[in-house]
Amino acid sequence: MNAVIKVGGKQYFVKENEEIFVEKLNANPGDEVKFEKVLMLDNKVGNPYLEGVTVLGEVVKNGKQRKIRVFKYKSKDRSNRKTQGHRQPYTKVKITKIAG
Repeated sequence: MNAVIKVGGKQYFVKENEEIFVEKLNANPGDEVKFEKVLMLDNKVGNPYLEGVTVLGEVVKNGKQRKIRVFKYKSKDRSNRKTQGHRQPYTKVKITKIAG
């Protein structure tokens, strides 16, 4: 079974026994999470969500992505240069069951 779920303002195409990286969830490794905002299941499309369809997953780990560099500047102005770094937190979830 295939499904499209909405988590943290983003949409993910998921299959059973697949691992996905989502925005950081308030859950510990080993916890079970339930995604109820299912937009599509196989060929059924919701308006906006499907009723009675849930996707179950298990939290594998929480972590941070690799650091990215953000460099801001204004052209032709040597004094306005700024470098920042950012590491986005994530949660790795293994999809265990698509019930619908």
